Amino acid sequence: MDFTNVVALVTGANRGLGREFTRQLMTRGATVYAAARRPEMIDVPGALPVRLDITDASSIASAAAEAADVTLLVNNAGILTNAPLIDGDFDDVYQEMETNYFGTLRVTRAFAPVVESNGGGSILNVLSVLSWFHPAQAGAYSASKAAAWALSDASREELASRNILVTGLHVGYMDTDMAAAVTDLKRDPAVVAALALDGLARGAVEVLADDVTRQVKASLSADI
Repeated sequence: MDFTNVVALVTGANRGLGREFTRQLMTRGATVYAAARRPEMIDVPGALPVRLDITDASSIASAAAEAADVTLLVNNAGILTNAPLIDGDFDDVYQEMETNYFGTLRVTRAFAPVVESNGGGSILNVLSVLSWFHPAQAGAYSASKAAAWALSDASREELASRNILVTGLHVGYMDTDMAAAVTDLKRDPAVVAALALDGLARGAVEVLADDVTRQVKASLSADI
């Protein structure tokens, strides 16, 4: 992939990993629509702010119409409520699935025709090591990311004939606002973004961004 020919839209681009994707894509020569619910918070010079709430169908439709030249969609926006599935607040559980799974699906459905009409391109879905490892204290998040992993695999097959590659990025804790309370080792989002973009450049369908994620992936065939 030659990023100088790429027009990207990054969801959740106002902070954390999304901001890094925006910054690094531009450094590599891409044109970037930086999407967020509050586009006034976008602070990467040269980025094109777009208002986008991935849980709102009209907002998604407006963003797709505004960013009609996109060839790369980065599905980065997401939430973490730390709700367990049985005893957690059901509204929190619902919100995680609504955002991390259905939001990602809605944006993908809206932008797949856009990418196809521009000659094809790529979709990068930000997933998690918790797509595969499901601790009770993060049950809602794990369920939503497991669903997003299935979405990535199924949509990859569905979109291949339309010249659209779907890549899944799996990563553990990152040093972002979402994991601010976490005391475990956290990966630098700048490093994660670079690994993901390198993976896109070589046409990878999956990027594993840290050792923990690689270990969990390797253990999937083991007994629970």
